[in-house]
Amino acid sequence: MGPIAMRVVADLGASHGWRLQRAVLDDGREVFAKIAVDSEVFASEVSSSGAFSAEAAGLRWLGEAIAVPEVIEAGPDRLVLSWVAEEAPGAVAAERFGRSLARLHRAGAGSFGAPWPGFIAELPMDNSPVAGWPEFYGSRRVLPFLRQARLPARDVAVVERAVERFAEVAGPPEPPARIHGDLWSGNVLWSGGSGVLIDPAAHGGHRETDLAMLALFGLPYLDRVLGAYQEEWPLAEGWRRRVPLHQLHPLLVHVVLYGGGYRDALMNAVRRVLAL
Repeated sequence: MGPIAMRVVADLGASHGWRLQRAVLDDGREVFAKIAVDSEVFASEVSSSGAFSAEAAGLRWLGEAIAVPEVIEAGPDRLVLSWVAEEAPGAVAAERFGRSLARLHRAGAGSFGAPWPGFIAELPMDNSPVAGWPEFYGSRRVLPFLRQARLPARDVAVVERAVERFAEVAGPPEPPARIHGDLWSGNVLWSGGSGVLIDPAAHGGHRETDLAMLALFGLPYLDRVLGAYQEEWPLAEGWRRRVPLHQLHPLLVHVVLYGGGYRDALMNAVRRVLAL
């Protein structure tokens, strides 16, 4: 069976080596499509199809517990999803989103990691399972991106010291949560009276990771989201102090993707982790 037929109605620009399009299928459904156009942004051994496959797998997995776009096609050169009609955020929608996010996390995962290769933007991530979250976070998320970040040796040494403390500062052990994995505010679309998750780097992780990333770049009505989340599934004592810990990985990703402009924010978070 070949690719589905669709008529492009709007070009939405480019991001991470693919074109973004709004289109209509023959049956009238509106869809969102990512089209691979620039393989040069990928490492030589990685193709855009890996990123598309990872996103599709993550959406289907998250969709077992929360509203996400339907995966209509996931091929080597494009990913086609159901269109999400956006609306303005509001306090009630934020509270509904907070409760649904808690239910998503509570759906759980079989391990820390995932059975598919991971991606965040165009960067590959190792999702191989690890028994405990501190070990997973250090070996699968922080250290691999630290090696790519081209930071001065003194900064690398400080980050490595923080990694050595992960088990000590991670808080009470929790079972693997079903997390989005790249939950900045741009990956939450407001629709249908709640938040709809897009562009996941989904895996079994720590639920505080998603909440810390929502705080990293700001989300409308975040206090309402967090309040409703706490009512649905209270967080462990001290979770606010651990926010910088969970922000280390996304900040390292930004250093890798966009350069040293994020170095100060990263090192500030590292110092706060070392002070825990």
